[in-house]
Amino acid sequence: MVCYFWTEEHNQILQKLKQLLTDLEPAIADVINQPGSPRAVYEPISYILSLGGKRIRPAMVLAAYKLYKDEYSPEVMQVAQAVEMFHNFTLLHDDIMDNSPLRRGQETVHIKWDDATAILSGDLLQIEVYEKLAEVGNVEILKLFNAMARELCEGQMNDMQFEQMGVVSNADYLEMIRQKTAVLLGFSLQAGAILGGASSSEAQKLYDLGISIGLSFQLMDDYLDSFGETAKVGKRIGGDILEKKKTYLWNEMWNNLNAETKSEVMTIYSHPEQEIITFIKSKMDETGAKVSTLQKAEEYSEKSSDVLRDLNSKGDKEYLEQILEMLASRES
Repeated sequence: MVCYFWTEEHNQILQKLKQLLTDLEPAIADVINQPGSPRAVYEPISYILSLGGKRIRPAMVLAAYKLYKDEYSPEVMQVAQAVEMFHNFTLLHDDIMDNSPLRRGQETVHIKWDDATAILSGDLLQIEVYEKLAEVGNVEILKLFNAMARELCEGQMNDMQFEQMGVVSNADYLEMIRQKTAVLLGFSLQAGAILGGASSSEAQKLYDLGISIGLSFQLMDDYLDSFGETAKVGKRIGGDILEKKKTYLWNEMWNNLNAETKSEVMTIYSHPEQEIITFIKSKMDETGAKVSTLQKAEEYSEKSSDVLRDLNSKGDKEYLEQILEMLASRES
């Protein structure tokens, strides 16, 4: 998964979201600076968390809570911590499975240390997630978390299996990214709303909003993996192309190629990596796959905005609005 960095434009226009992140920092610092022995298993946790990222998932917990209450409770901060720890747990294991060398522009944990250390540090993060949720003591949130985590694992498995398949439908791909990416965003909003005292129907609307955000987010991930810039996305461009990942972008290209060009696509993979990337990107452009992927991402982004407008909350929607704005304004 691609990690996007804040731009100066974001810093200037998203003041409320910056406030959420400021509110989060003491809670995240507690996780980064936690004691424990042996240090060899805790240092990678501090390392991955200190690399930053936008903390968008815990910010969503707080933004949803702010729709219904003004002052943060200890419980909502604990859920925000748990969400960020869980997200980073998935990154530690995901980077091993993808053999990714970079995360947020820096060496991944399994490269800086080794696979075994990354696995153990990830496992420890997962244990600490459940400790945080146990302290919250909300059975409904725990059940929702378990359902989300199960779906996320299923989505990761589907993603790995898709790599071995010749053809994957866009419907199957969208369902996979719903599981792998969107459900955690949905849970983040839903949990924040529940702790804020939202009704079941309102909390469900926020879950649905998170799903739409997540689908848009992952489609942009796919797009920027091929058409972004390394300095902005924090990893080498073209990784999905080299792995022949059956992304929406790839599928849209493949489905619009004639038999002769499909043969050329398969042949190009015996060439040097940069030639492969350049050739496949040209076909994604020529077939309209580049444009259609951006359009699909925008479709889900607009859907999430529609849900937000329909919420009955009397609280401050601007926090969540700015999260949507930030995600929609990523450079393409």
